[in-house]
Amino acid sequence: MTLDGYIAGEGSDISWHMVDDEFQELANAASNSGNTLLFERITYELMAGFWPTAEAITADPVVAAGMNKAEKIAFSRTLNKAEWNNTRLVKDDMIGEVKRLKEPAGKDLTVLGSGNIVSQLAQEGLIDEYSVLLNPVVIGTENGVRRPEEMLALKLIETRRFRNGNVLLRYEPAGKEN
Repeated sequence: MTLDGYIAGEGSDISWHMVDDEFQELANAASNSGNTLLFERITYELMAGFWPTAEAITADPVVAAGMNKAEKIAFSRTLNKAEWNNTRLVKDDMIGEVKRLKEPAGKDLTVLGSGNIVSQLAQEGLIDEYSVLLNPVVIGTENGVRRPEEMLALKLIETRRFRNGNVLLRYEPAGKEN
């Protein structure tokens, strides 16, 4: 997510998301973890529209293979079918479905994006662990989302972890000369 709390920009744009070799290692491991992936409709449509394509398989074969073979559940009241390999569509009672999946100690579940699902599962106490990847950009404004050319890119200059769990992140504008 961005420093100002967005998980996507206007039109579900995530072009600001930064990928490097270290992140790629994490993505490779996560996509091949064997976890069941949970998506809301919008995230499902974005993922299903990319990972099974020749472009994805060529650009990122390890992640594409993991995403395509993973068990997936799409939660949506409006989708009529889920055609992506190994995907099951659940149209109602998301909370009940997740509770069933968690008992007894079932497979680990991973929510990718899908902020509405995260919010609802958090309210029910159904999330065991949060992984938050912060991208050093700011895309929001008072009146909505910035256009890509207005995005504020930042450079991390310091981190500090406090005993109470707080984390201080200090940034400066990415183009600033020292």
